[in-house]
Amino acid sequence: MIDYDFRRTGISRSGAAGIALRARTLDGWTAEFLAEHPTATVLHLACGLDSRVLRIAPPPTVRWVDVDYPEVVELRERLVPPPSGDYRLLGASVTDEGWYEEVPADRPTVVVFEGLSMYLRKEDGKRLVQRVTGRFPSGQLLFDSFSSLGIRLQKLVTPVRHAGARLHWAIDDPDELEGWHRGLRCVDVLRAVDLPDTDRLPPAGKLGMWVMARTPGWRDISRIMRYEFRSARSPRHGV
Repeated sequence: MIDYDFRRTGISRSGAAGIALRARTLDGWTAEFLAEHPTATVLHLACGLDSRVLRIAPPPTVRWVDVDYPEVVELRERLVPPPSGDYRLLGASVTDEGWYEEVPADRPTVVVFEGLSMYLRKEDGKRLVQRVTGRFPSGQLLFDSFSSLGIRLQKLVTPVRHAGARLHWAIDDPDELEGWHRGLRCVDVLRAVDLPDTDRLPPAGKLGMWVMARTPGWRDISRIMRYEFRSARSPRHGV
């Protein structure tokens, strides 16, 4: 529907397949959470044109909130059909504070942010984590991250370079985030090289993954993480 030459993004077949595998992992974790909490809230940050809500197709008992810049929301409304059920699209920067008050804090909440953390500065990422874990009673954070090596080598990431974007926040120690909120606990760290079905990547992608998996530093350059949290007011951790 968009008259655009997508080759200009610099995304290769292997890169596109890798993004799909990452998205499927986050979809699976989100679906697992909703299976355990069928009346939960899903907070999908920096949603862009991602069709996650359509792929997962949550039951009507789930409250789903997509958040992105107002101009992105305007484009999304033109291009992506709105799902049925309890769905809302909010136009705001995820680093702003006011929009949180528009999301009721009455349910377990899973917060998904794919392809976002590395574009934030660490102090903004920390505030985001603390606002979410401090506002909602319990839930999970699901997101991907880059290591310091990944941030240093960002000019080698063709789509980032072509977009004129800058990467900032590196997460080398996933346990560090646990100190940002008393009820926050890291429960899963999955390296990109260990994603399921990487054997289905194009040959160049499989070779790249094989090399990265056997190279210290490179094997941890990109990870997908799952954290559980509970309000600091509760004496019990977990969800």
